[in-house]
Amino acid sequence: MKIITVNFVTCAVKECKTSPSSFPLHFHDAELELQEVDFQPEFIRNVIPRIDWEGLRATANELGFPSLPESKPEGEALNNEQTLKDLHRLLLETQVMDGKLVCGNCGHEYVIKEGIANFLLPSHLV
Repeated sequence: MKIITVNFVTCAVKECKTSPSSFPLHFHDAELELQEVDFQPEFIRNVIPRIDWEGLRATANELGFPSLPESKPEGEALNNEQTLKDLHRLLLETQVMDGKLVCGNCGHEYVIKEGIANFLLPSHLV
């Protein structure tokens, strides 16, 4: 599961739909793997406006990555090649192979095995 994915998902439990603490989901016992991908600066420039920056900063901090800038890169900062490479490495090359995603609201755990998160809920939580 690529780190970028976590920025676009929230807890699927019905009671969590309106809770701000259900996003971002938090990694626990995450086993990370780096999988090199060709550098795609244009993709990073285009995806940054869609990223929830505070959510990404929280995720990066939990996974032990150097702190991201406090504010989302905009304008001329989107032409800084090192910034784009750092974001590319975090968003596209970093994979969580095993672990859990945990909701900050209800505590439900979504298991990640072999890089795939199971977002199916048991029937009593739907």
